Amino acid sequence: MPPRFAAPDAPSLPLHVVEEAALAAWRAARPPAEAEWLNATGFAAGLGEVALLPGPDGRVAGAVAGYGTADKRARGRFHLAGAAARLPEGPWHLETALAGAELAAEALGLLLAAYRFDRYRAQPPLKAQVKAPPGIDAPRIGALAAAEWLTRDLINTPACDMGPEALEDALVALAARHGASVTAIRGDDLIAQNFPLIHAVGRAGPQAPRLLDLRWGDAGPRLTLVGKGVCFDTGGLNLKPGESMGLMKKDMGGAATAMGLAQAIMALGLPVRLRLLVPAVENSVSANAFRPQDILRARNGLSVEINNTDAEGRLVLADALALACEDQTDLLISMATLTGAARVAVGPDIAPFYTGDEALAAALAAAGAEGADPVWRMPFHAPYEAMIEPGIADLDNAPRGGFAGSITAALFLRRFAGDARYAHFDIYGWQPADAPARPKGGLGQGARAILGALPQVLGL
Repeated sequence: MPPRFAAPDAPSLPLHVVEEAALAAWRAARPPAEAEWLNATGFAAGLGEVALLPGPDGRVAGAVAGYGTADKRARGRFHLAGAAARLPEGPWHLETALAGAELAAEALGLLLAAYRFDRYRAQPPLKAQVKAPPGIDAPRIGALAAAEWLTRDLINTPACDMGPEALEDALVALAARHGASVTAIRGDDLIAQNFPLIHAVGRAGPQAPRLLDLRWGDAGPRLTLVGKGVCFDTGGLNLKPGESMGLMKKDMGGAATAMGLAQAIMALGLPVRLRLLVPAVENSVSANAFRPQDILRARNGLSVEINNTDAEGRLVLADALALACEDQTDLLISMATLTGAARVAVGPDIAPFYTGDEALAAALAAAGAEGADPVWRMPFHAPYEAMIEPGIADLDNAPRGGFAGSITAALFLRRFAGDARYAHFDIYGWQPADAPARPKGGLGQGARAILGALPQVLGL
């Protein structure tokens, strides 16, 4: 069932939202018995505090959620989602002075808090349902939540049930829901149609590698998304250690996030011509796996020396980006769980992005802040271009030394983006510990920032 707010006409209880600084005045305006109850329970309106309010008949008459201080709220997001998890079953409505982007973000968090991944084990649902607060764009927030649910479901599904075939099935189902079309190039047809890097990375996998191509919309600016769909990454012949392989079901997180973003774009009916390219492969170990020091030629003719088979994501993206640039596009965006270096740089909670376009960078940063989707611009640092040029070939897929790993990966991808207006997101796609509205597991990153930036960037 898609995420949804409680029915607007359902009888509901109030959830009061009170900051620490406003508690004394708010409490003084409440009935004396209620104020005494809050004093007795020690409620101080700290961030995350929740107190149930008793009615004269002994039943719950409402609740109050502490909203802390601005400094403490800046350390996280979706604060009311944590309160919703502690409310009794039934419909609730917000009593709050929040407005604008802050209210919209909290409303989104309330929908995201209801997410459960229950494919393999039943999970207790969120008991409370909250009505859409006045002043928000409820259909848009519902579309954002549904997009995030799709992304999480795709990432959370293990590779035994989410290989290239299943990822293709998921994309076909997404297209069918919104009247889009999908074509697929599979197996040796990738060689025949000049996608040598996608084929090389995926040919050792148990399922044929493929390039998936979704198209939707027949008018408006052209938007092309490219999502890394490595459904499992062993590292290839440069085999990962067991600890590093443990989360590699999420290595298709770029594809999953791009698919969630595409769903939101189509559900909201944005006036764009959307194209989504997903190279879907498994990076496996077999007799026909590609090898270190192989030199492969990409779709656009550049030669690539393979110095680590565990740097495979940039290879499959390279062919897809080259294809994207063969058609006109007004904006090209790639999304990938690409490098551990990005996690070292900014941690798991921030999606770093690269672009040489100042207006695009500013729009993404502003939309990320407004949409509770933290992003951070990283540099296409030109002096590092030499690090990805091995001499024996045009490009090196894994420069030695380990310095600036996320930057060199982005520079590698830029060689395949041509003259397009381009941004690359190096995301993590995983929530390492439970947080409000973000249970441990798969997580979309960057999609809301991109969606929020599109009106300004594409002139919608």
